[in-house]
Amino acid sequence: MTGHTENDITIAAPLDLVWDMTNDVANWPQLFSEYASVEILSREGNKTTFRLTMKPDENGTVWSWVSERETDRDARSVRARRVETGPFAYMNIRWQYEKVPEGTRMVWTQDFAMKPDAPVDDAWMTDNINKNSKVQMALIRDRIEQAARERRPVPSLTD
Repeated sequence: MTGHTENDITIAAPLDLVWDMTNDVANWPQLFSEYASVEILSREGNKTTFRLTMKPDENGTVWSWVSERETDRDARSVRARRVETGPFAYMNIRWQYEKVPEGTRMVWTQDFAMKPDAPVDDAWMTDNINKNSKVQMALIRDRIEQAARERRPVPSLTD
C-alpha cells in the first residue's frame, strides 16, 4: 500500500507574495507552527537541500530529516523529496500555485510509503498528513493575508 494526500487552500494575496513567503525555507519556523528550526545545507540553482527539525511531539520526541526542494517559478510548482527518509520508504511532495479571482490557490500533494517497521502504517500517516496539512495551510493563509494587508498602501485623507 502507499499513501497519497492532496490538500488545497485559497489565500487572499497575490501569487508573488504567496510564492515568496512559502518558498523562503529559512523562514519556515516563523510560517509553520510545527517547525523548530531549518538549517540550509546547500543551494544549487533552484534546488535547496536543508535539515528540518520539528518541535517536540506529544511524547517529547524531536523529529528531524534532510529534504531537497526544487522550485520552478515559471511553472508555479515545487517538487521536494526527503533525502533522509526516517520511517518513510519514500516521501515525494509537490506544491502547485494558481492565480484565482480570490487570490492564489495553493495545492500540496504528497506521495509516500511507510517502511514495514515504521511505528505507523500508510493509512494512519495519510490521515495524519491530511489533518495537519489543513491546520498548517490555514495558519499559512492567515499569516500571508496579514502580510498582504500590511503591504497595501494606506490611502491618504486627500485621495
